[in-house]
Amino acid sequence: MTPHASVGHVHLKVADLDRAIAFYCDILGFDLTQRFGNQAAFLGAGGYHHHIGLNTWESAGATPPPAGHTGLYHSAFLYPDRPALAAVLKRVLDAGITLDGAADHGVSEAVYLRDPDQNGVELYRDRAPADWPRKADGTLAMTNAQLDIPALLDEAV
Repeated sequence: MTPHASVGHVHLKVADLDRAIAFYCDILGFDLTQRFGNQAAFLGAGGYHHHIGLNTWESAGATPPPAGHTGLYHSAFLYPDRPALAAVLKRVLDAGITLDGAADHGVSEAVYLRDPDQNGVELYRDRAPADWPRKADGTLAMTNAQLDIPALLDEAV
C-alpha cells in the first residue's frame, strides 16, 4: 500500500437519523455537511466533506446486531490534543453516556463507548511519536494501562 493512503470515512447504518446526528454532532463535535431528508447525512470535521456517513436505507427502526456476530468492532476518532479529548469526554459523560472502557496505550489515550445504535466508538488522542514507548530494538511497546479519567477531565476546555 502506498504510504500516503488513509482511511477516508466510515458509513454507518442507523435506526434513527436525527438521534444519530445529535450524537455525532452535538456530543462528539462533528459538523453536519449534508443531509438527504430522513434517509442519510454526512458529517465532517475541519471543513472536510465527510468523515462519517449515516443512513437509514436498510435500517430505519432496526435493532442493533446481536452480540457474538461479525461486524464493525468500533470506529476510532482522533482528537488533536489532550484538552480536546477531555472536552469531548466531558460532553459524553454530561449526556449520561456510559463508557465501555478507557486505556492508556502508551502511544495514545483512549475512551470507548457506544453510539445510540450500539456501534462501538473509540475517542482518542495520540502522543507525539518521540514519546511513544519502545523496546530496546526500537519497536513499539504499546501498553493497556488504566487511563486516569479524573486527571483527563481536569484538562477539559
